[in-house]
Amino acid sequence: MPTVRTFLLPDLGEGLTEAQLLTWSVRVGDTVALNQIIAEVETAKAMVELPSPYAGTVVALHAEEGATIDVGNPFIDIEVPEPTESGERVPVLVGYGVAEDSPRRQRRSQAPAAAAVPRTGRALAAPPVRFIARQHGIDLTDITPTGRRGEVTRGDLERHRRRASPEVSESPQAQEIRTPIKGVRKHTAQAMVRSAFTAPHVTIFVDVDVTPTMELLDRLRATEHFAGIRLTPLAFVAKALLLALRTNPDLNTFWDEEAQEIVTKHYVNLGIAAATPRGLMVPNIKDAHTLGLRELAGALSELTSTAKAGKTQPAALAEGTITITNIGVFGIDSGTPILNPGEAAILCFGSIRARPWEYQGGIALRSITTLSLAFDHRLVDGEQGSRLLAAMAGILADPMTLIALV
Repeated sequence: MPTVRTFLLPDLGEGLTEAQLLTWSVRVGDTVALNQIIAEVETAKAMVELPSPYAGTVVALHAEEGATIDVGNPFIDIEVPEPTESGERVPVLVGYGVAEDSPRRQRRSQAPAAAAVPRTGRALAAPPVRFIARQHGIDLTDITPTGRRGEVTRGDLERHRRRASPEVSESPQAQEIRTPIKGVRKHTAQAMVRSAFTAPHVTIFVDVDVTPTMELLDRLRATEHFAGIRLTPLAFVAKALLLALRTNPDLNTFWDEEAQEIVTKHYVNLGIAAATPRGLMVPNIKDAHTLGLRELAGALSELTSTAKAGKTQPAALAEGTITITNIGVFGIDSGTPILNPGEAAILCFGSIRARPWEYQGGIALRSITTLSLAFDHRLVDGEQGSRLLAAMAGILADPMTLIALV
């Protein structure tokens, strides 16, 4: 006889306790294959596609889109065929779901990558937009999306409401949108509050003439060695930071409150603060200190494109050691960033502008940027922070130093 198996929501990484269901990719009665994507969920750290741990027929969905589900609670019921005469059992996704002979669920991180299944007939939209649409009985497929990934935005939803009900625009309540604080934004807010009120922040600044770096960047872009690589000023700043950390390791440390120890790390998992449609995220490049400029530029490009597409996985957000936030892309010159929790320092990279500057005994128009470094004063003294920032400034002002240090 066929057997109905219940798939429990697994721990999607780093001990998370809940996830919000964004979209179902299946319906009751659908036939699913092993590893087929059945749903998309959002944790406090990332958006994750869940593959089916069984092959069979969907008989029950245990949550509605937009609902928050605790880890370990029933997620979906799938009716699987009876075993064959030889005793062969229905295939179960390795490292995922509940094995017959094991009382414990294996970790999701052990599961092999599953190929995405195309979705049709379902509008893309963030959970708050879906929530508002449900409140007002609006079918999101009736709305023309304008989002960068083809998703329905809050603005699209409000414009649709006003067209459908002209009187809406006359109501004061219609001019407000209330968005539940969930997912990445909730996690980010909590982390920033903990950081701001736990670590004593100090921020220092330096203006740098990066004209030589920009000239070298243009030359390297034209070479065959960097063909197909998106080389940006951020890659040079990141490389300068990695080199400066070699002689200033105190900036790559962690304050272990429980053990009352300072942990100095001899590897660098370089975090890059990224603004995404789901809020601020800080994925990191593992072992960035081992990468050359070309490899680092490629890793930065892949990291940012993945984050903007909302595909960053939980593992990429864990175990960062130091972070760069690039506010220059928004036309901002400098800032006083808040430390990423568990890290001793964060570097803020401002815009690069043509400014009058003292050069070879005269005044010339040069490419100038501002670097600001915020650090945890429990771990880093002013001298140590200043030495690192000065070392970076020296590298960027004379990028030939890269050859000597690499």
